[in-house]
Amino acid sequence: MIGLGVLAGAFVIGLPVAVIYLLVGQSALRTQIAALERKLYQLTADTKQTYQSQVAVSEPTGKNGKPPKAAAKVKTIPTASAATVLASRQAEAKAAVAGNPKEPVTPSGPSLFDRLFAWLSENWFYAVSALSLALAGLFLVQYGMENGMLPPAARVASALAFGLGLIGAGEYIRRRFGEAEDSATEYLPSVFAGAGLVSLFGAVLSAQMLYGLIGGTTGMIGMIVVAGIAMVLGWFYGPLLAAIGVIGAFCAPMVLGGSDSDPTPLFAYFAVVAFVGLGVDTMRRWAWISGLTLVLAYVMGTMLFGGDRALTGAYQVYLISLVVMAVLIPARAIMPDHAGSMLSEWAIRLNGATRPIFPVLLAWAAMAASCILLLLTSGAGDAEFWLVLIALAGLSAAVIVWSLRATALQDLALIPLGSLVAAIGLQSGWSGARFVIDGAGETSIDVRFPLAATIIVAIAMALSALAAWRSLSKGGAPVIWALVAAMFAPLVAMVLEMGWVPANILGVYPWALHAAVMAAFMVFWAERFARADGPDDRLRMSFFVLSALASISFALVMILSSAALTVALAVIVVAAAALDRKFDLYPMTIFIAAGVVTLGYRLVADPGLGWATGSASIFELVMAYGGVLAAMIAGLWLLRGKVRQTATVMMDSAAWSVGGIFVSLILFRIIDASVGAKAMTLIGAWGFTRQFGSPWPWHRSSVWKSTARVGCGKCARYSVRFLLWSVCPPWQLH
Repeated sequence: MIGLGVLAGAFVIGLPVAVIYLLVGQSALRTQIAALERKLYQLTADTKQTYQSQVAVSEPTGKNGKPPKAAAKVKTIPTASAATVLASRQAEAKAAVAGNPKEPVTPSGPSLFDRLFAWLSENWFYAVSALSLALAGLFLVQYGMENGMLPPAARVASALAFGLGLIGAGEYIRRRFGEAEDSATEYLPSVFAGAGLVSLFGAVLSAQMLYGLIGGTTGMIGMIVVAGIAMVLGWFYGPLLAAIGVIGAFCAPMVLGGSDSDPTPLFAYFAVVAFVGLGVDTMRRWAWISGLTLVLAYVMGTMLFGGDRALTGAYQVYLISLVVMAVLIPARAIMPDHAGSMLSEWAIRLNGATRPIFPVLLAWAAMAASCILLLLTSGAGDAEFWLVLIALAGLSAAVIVWSLRATALQDLALIPLGSLVAAIGLQSGWSGARFVIDGAGETSIDVRFPLAATIIVAIAMALSALAAWRSLSKGGAPVIWALVAAMFAPLVAMVLEMGWVPANILGVYPWALHAAVMAAFMVFWAERFARADGPDDRLRMSFFVLSALASISFALVMILSSAALTVALAVIVVAAAALDRKFDLYPMTIFIAAGVVTLGYRLVADPGLGWATGSASIFELVMAYGGVLAAMIAGLWLLRGKVRQTATVMMDSAAWSVGGIFVSLILFRIIDASVGAKAMTLIGAWGFTRQFGSPWPWHRSSVWKSTARVGCGKCARYSVRFLLWSVCPPWQLH
């Protein structure tokens, strides 16, 4: 059995060595043949020149020493050299191109796949030789482990010696025979050196994980040393070496196998290999090496993880490290400098944006892959969820800071920010069923950790503050950053309210206090942007004012009763109109329109007309409907003289409709108190039918007359009317 193993090893090692020996011999023969061909060409040229000179000397002459007349008629045609002909043709081609500039000649070379296939078809033996040599180095370790032929130290030492020997052989061939494109030894140094690197990686890995000869720190140092050697060799040897080294290093653990119960160190190993591949690319700019490295890194890391919950933490850290390396290594700096167009600009063809540079595309691909995989692991447990949350927040903050110099990476922040919101939503009741609040099964994360919602809101506010700081910094897209800063924290709070319902854990008033603090936070930034932009530009300031008003409304929703909430929302709408009048904040129109629609929904549906005709007292009825009517009139007064067509139309229509509803409800309650409930069905139906079916309130509106055929006003008016009719048709009232 041992003899067969030795024979197999000799065959595995000897075959590629023999092939390579023949190739080196062929290279020598080709060199000799080329030299002989040059000598033969020189001899042929000398012979031809000698013959022409002899013919010229022996040419006959006439009586007076001149050539005969017949010969004189023959004109001598100069023979142009090949270089002259080539130069003239190039000049003609240039003249043709210059004469027709509308049709530039753009040669289209073969695609990357075609070039790769052609190279493999011509140089397949190099690939086979590299694979055989790489496997030979791993064979020394694997076969020795399985058969116990050598002690562990000797196995590792032999693998190290074999790898160093292959690297030395590659360097000898490169220095002795060269690596010119017309030489048969063009790729041989890369073949030897790549196989040697794989052997070195396998030796260090086996010494740590298979035999326990070295500790984790020593193993990491060894892999770093091998990685440094690989980067140096990649600089001199070309992309083939880098490809061989990367593929072989990633596949080495699968070939070696082993029985180590803790595969966690392999994540660090894969990270080092990814660092090597990206590092070689950043020095020589072989883009496909970076793509190959990241694809293998994600595939091998995910295969190693395999859904094992015990490896979730290490896998998440590994994914984060890949993103950081994909962004920083191509730039070779802690602060990247990716310039050019953003991916979003190029996708929507904004301002003639060109295709982003490759490092930008690489960063996008790595960020998208890592964020998706992180989201898939966020539901494994509480610790994993918080690690994903912190990781996504950290990546978001890092991209915001990086974008100061790397303006092409500004839109990259959308991926971790959106993933952060998605992770919070998936952890809530939206995911269906892992976390429940009613105590059946596993309890909710916020039940086990009551401050969870508070910490998440604090993280969201910190990211909003960082985005606001980025907006105040020079360069980039300040308006977009201000919009992100104003929207992100309220969006996270809304997701928490809809999915987590923190009021059930913290209480209504403490949760409302979170919204109040958020409103104060937005007011602070509104003041900062007001001072920074001055009185002529209030756009960024308006974003934070809108966010503050929304946060205040959110807090009021949680603590006020039905009637009081309706009045409070109406007051906020009036406040928005007042702010617009004082500071000329055009975006306030959006808030006013949304506020009018919300008030209409509350007056008609929730708590609605049923509440107004039933359980509500006269005081509550007057406060709710009369308060909204007064608010709409006050808003119209504040917006007088300003060009706010949408807001004016919405409030004008709301004032007339709410006024009609209010009068009808008062009459309804008076008749109900005097006649009784039995007679109210017919009377109520008739009254409300007259109110909603007759357009008299609308036609008496001054805005109706001026904007009757204007699309914006018409759309707003009929939207409110459709809402009233669809929610509560008059014939259903009783």
